[in-house]
Amino acid sequence: MKSKFIPILLFFLFASCKYNNHTNFSYLALGDSYTIGEGVDEENRYPNILVQELTKQGVNFNNPRIIAKTGWTTDELNDSLNLSVFNTKYDYVSLLIGVNNQYRGLSSYIFEKEFTQLLSRSINYSKNKSNVFVLSIPDWGSTPFADKRNKIAISDSIDVFNQLIKKVCFENNIKFFNITDISREAEFYSDLIAGDSLHPSGIMYKKWIYKILNEWKI
Repeated sequence: MKSKFIPILLFFLFASCKYNNHTNFSYLALGDSYTIGEGVDEENRYPNILVQELTKQGVNFNNPRIIAKTGWTTDELNDSLNLSVFNTKYDYVSLLIGVNNQYRGLSSYIFEKEFTQLLSRSINYSKNKSNVFVLSIPDWGSTPFADKRNKIAISDSIDVFNQLIKKVCFENNIKFFNITDISREAEFYSDLIAGDSLHPSGIMYKKWIYKILNEWKI
């Protein structure tokens, strides 16, 4: 599987990034429980898996800097970034946020405004806007945690938030990766869910990364 997408990304890294003098790439990952990897060990967080997969192919990365916490909404991530110190810009920046806005029933209108602010900050943290990317919100309604809830309503609500994310990314010419469909496979494959019955397992996170690397083309 990897042989199909790794050469494409390697070409992207070396041909389009023009960081020929860099020994190691830097990577900043912003988000919530999905970015910090609630329920899995550190090596199975999706930012770490991305770095691992590329390092195997000879593309060297420093350990990713992760600013994320379980339960964070868009405003809480913004608040944390206000207190964070940034002494340098990053070669790559990813953003995955919004599930807790949806879970708490917060306004989608306010979410769009705050997400736009976060995306703008992500761009400002990067050396190259073309290397900023966004992941869609996974569908927690497909997990055992939601078995006694209205899964259709959860899924529909997640779709609304993801459409807003996709729109903001399109307006700002930022890469958007839809991993929500993968998260919905958890309805049928229990090994895609961590032991807490809610968050993705390392297996699911790897599926996200394979999809991202497969789609990341010039």
